[in-house]
Parts: sequence; structure tokens; C-alpha cells
Amino acid sequence: MIQFDIDKLNHSLDEVRALLDPQCRLHLGEESKKRIAKCRNYLDERMKNQKAPIYGVTTGFGSLCNVSVDKDQLSQLQKNLVMSHSCGVGEEVRPEIVRLMIALKVKSLSYGYSGVRVETVERLVDFFNEGITPVVYQQGSLGASGDLAPLANMCLPLLGLGEFDYKGKRYPGSELEKMFGWKPLTLASKEGLALLNGTQFMLAHAVWCIIRAEHISAAADKIATVSLEAFNGRKEPFTPGVHAVRPHKGQMETARVILGYLQGSQLIDGPGKEVQDPYSFRCVPQVHGASKDAIAYVESVFMTEVNSATDNPTVLPDEDQVISAGNFHGQPLSITLDFLAIALAELGSISERRTYQLISGKRGLPSFLVAKSGLNSGFMIPQYAAASVVSQNKQLCTPCVVDTIDSSQGQEDHVSMGANAATKCVRVVENVEKILGIEMLNAAQALEFRHRAGAGKSSPVIEKFFEDYRKEVPFIEEDTVMYTRIKDSIDFIRKAEF
Repeated sequence: MIQFDIDKLNHSLDEVRALLDPQCRLHLGEESKKRIAKCRNYLDERMKNQKAPIYGVTTGFGSLCNVSVDKDQLSQLQKNLVMSHSCGVGEEVRPEIVRLMIALKVKSLSYGYSGVRVETVERLVDFFNEGITPVVYQQGSLGASGDLAPLANMCLPLLGLGEFDYKGKRYPGSELEKMFGWKPLTLASKEGLALLNGTQFMLAHAVWCIIRAEHISAAADKIATVSLEAFNGRKEPFTPGVHAVRPHKGQMETARVILGYLQGSQLIDGPGKEVQDPYSFRCVPQVHGASKDAIAYVESVFMTEVNSATDNPTVLPDEDQVISAGNFHGQPLSITLDFLAIALAELGSISERRTYQLISGKRGLPSFLVAKSGLNSGFMIPQYAAASVVSQNKQLCTPCVVDTIDSSQGQEDHVSMGANAATKCVRVVENVEKILGIEMLNAAQALEFRHRAGAGKSSPVIEKFFEDYRKEVPFIEEDTVMYTRIKDSIDFIRKAEF
């Protein structure tokens, strides 16, 4: 079993990665409980002595912030908030992202700036540890005031409402008491708002995307090296001195990695090289490197958010303040999710261009990478498929963050649209994996033609990668059903270690 210690204030991405493991369990330790209880006790005392309204605690929400609520109705106010805001629509969020949402909400509440009770946070921990996955939908959040709709859907089962999945079956929230002996929570003042205000929908998608992005970036370098060898390309563009005079970190790293992959290759030092390679080969350090730099920056923003409290109002016991501000606003995530989508889409774009070069009948390779073209179409249409996905990525990369629509009668007049940026970034991630899978299908086919022509072998590292690939995807002698080969290639890329 893997334990994720909530008491730790700052977690790294490697630590957060563990939350995707089904064996991971959350541990809410004494330090976290003390922080949570201290904040709740402060808020209770503040409410006893303060006559002025406190937003979301003794008032309505959004543009109803000036409507005060009687003390005996504060619990109902919070329940009403969760029910009325559970407006998720569209496709369901994948279970591993919902689990991330739960864990990240627990982490945000554990800092002790939210005014919730310990037992409320403990119930969320129980959900995660028992494998209870609320049903959450992809659409409905504007990415400001927090991810209100999806977080409301996530929290409905706490109240015995909504739906959840458990061990492969779906149940109504009311079944939790029968299955686990848990009575529905009666929310205290501020608790519904604390649960719904926050960026955990955007952030869970962001964490999922950045983990996959790092894998994709590493895969792109290795697959590009296979393509370079298969295309009989040159190694000079990867020379360290070239990049020392333009020292972007990602550019230098990409050149170093690919030169490392080429160590011991017979092909890279073989005869018949042309004077120059196309940009899709020659500029791999510059293009892949820029995406690496973008991914590194995006990761730093995401991890700042992971290690933050993001609901509203912010309760500051040590400063004796309850402040209605804007830490729920998704702007930091929305901009960087758009940026990440663009960085990944470019890895897919240049990948498809290498595929196009490999099937073009150049440098001694057969047209469409099949021995008997004409009778056989060979690898003509996989490139079409890659081009189609690249085109879709271009459409998906229209920024979400530049859009905003007034809501709550103009009180919430600038929103980040970060939830849309998050869900579209997931689609871009999956699309780039498809494009790289198609490139590898073509690159392996072309490399095998080099082998059969007696041109020599690539490096030991690349040959081992090629051999592992061939265990899953065979050489194609004549036309066959291709979509299954493409699927196997994509699956190989997703599972391979880089």
C-alpha cells in the first residue's frame, strides 16, 4: 500500500503521481486535524460575536451576497448550495481524475484556511481510501468561483444524494449508509461553500495531463530517433556546440538525449547521407525542446496550485480575519492548460510531418513503406489518420482563457474558462499519443526495410526498443486491417518506459 501524507505542506509531482495508483491511501494526520479544528473553532467564535454579515457563512451566494440568512437556517443554506449547484452535464469524468479531485480537495482543506470540520474532511478521506467514486460530469464549470458544478456533483454523496461508483457498480448516494454505516453529513456553516469553492476539477485534470505530458515528451524523443535512423538522417544537427550558442534548456536537453540514443549506431554513420534533412528531423531539438521548456514551466504552476488553499472566503485565524477574495479563480491554471495543450500539439504536429516524409518514397525507402505498392496501399492512410488528429488538435488549441461570460447577475463578471481548458487538454494529450503511435508504426516499418537492405543496425538502445515493439506490432508485408495495428502501436507507446 502507498500512503499519501496529507500533513506534509508541500508535495512534489512525483509524490502526487502516487495518487493515481489504485493502492494509494490518504493519511490525514494530527497536524492536519489541528489546523482544520483551529480554523473551525475560530470561525464558530467569530460568528458568536460578529453582527456584520460574513459572505457565504451568514449570507447567500454570488449576487445574493447581500441577503442575510437566519442562524437556524445556516445548515440548510449549505445543503441547498450543494444541491442547487450540482448542474454537471456532458460526459462523465474518468474515475482516476475524480479520485484526484477528492485527494486535492482534502489537501486544500487541510491547510486550515477553509473553516470546515475535521469530520467533513475525514469523510472525503474515507471516500478516497474505500474506492468510492462520485459521478462527476465534464461540463458546467466556468473556472471561477471555483469549479462549482463538478465539485457539487462530487460532494452530493456526502449528503446521501447523487450517485457513486463502487467496485464496478453504480449506486445512489443514499446507499452509503446501508453499505458503510455512514449517516449523511449535516453541513455546518461555510462547509458547503468550502467544498464547492476551489480549483480541484481543473487541477485534477491538470495533474493528469502533466504526468502524461512528461511521458509523451520522452516518447517523442525516442520515436523521433527511430524515424531519423529509418530516414537515413544526419546527426550533425544534434551537435552540442550548435545548441551552446542558443542555450535554451529544453533544446540542449533534447539534442543530448537523441545523441545518447544514437551512440553505437551503424546507420547514423553510414553512407548516402544528403546534405540537409527536412525541418521535421533537423529541428527536433528546437521544437521538442521548446515543448520541454513549456512543460517544465506549466508543472511549476500546477504544483504551486496543488500546494495551495483555493476556496473562499479565506479564514485567517492568526490574523483574526475572514476575507472574501478570489483564490478560487482558475486563471493561473487556465492559461497554463492552454499553453500545455499547445506545447503538446506541436509535438504531434512535427511527428506527423516525419511520418509524411517516411512514406514519401525518398532515400531508398519504398513508396508508402510497402514492397509491392500499387497492389498494396501500404502506409498511405495511417498518415491521413495522423493528419486528421493533428488538425483536430489545432482546433482544440484555440485558447479558452481569452473567453469570459458574465454570470451571477454580473457579480462574477470575469471567469477563466479553465474547466474547458482542462477537458480539452486531456483530449490533446490523448491525440498526441495517437499521432506518436502512428509515427512509430511507420518508423519501425521503415527501419526494418533498412535492416533488410543490409544497411546495418541502429544503436543498441534503439534496436532494443525496436525489438520490444515488434513483440506487439509485426512488420507488414502486404495490406492488412490497419486500425488494429495502429491501436496496438498506441498502446505500446502509452505503456512503454522512457
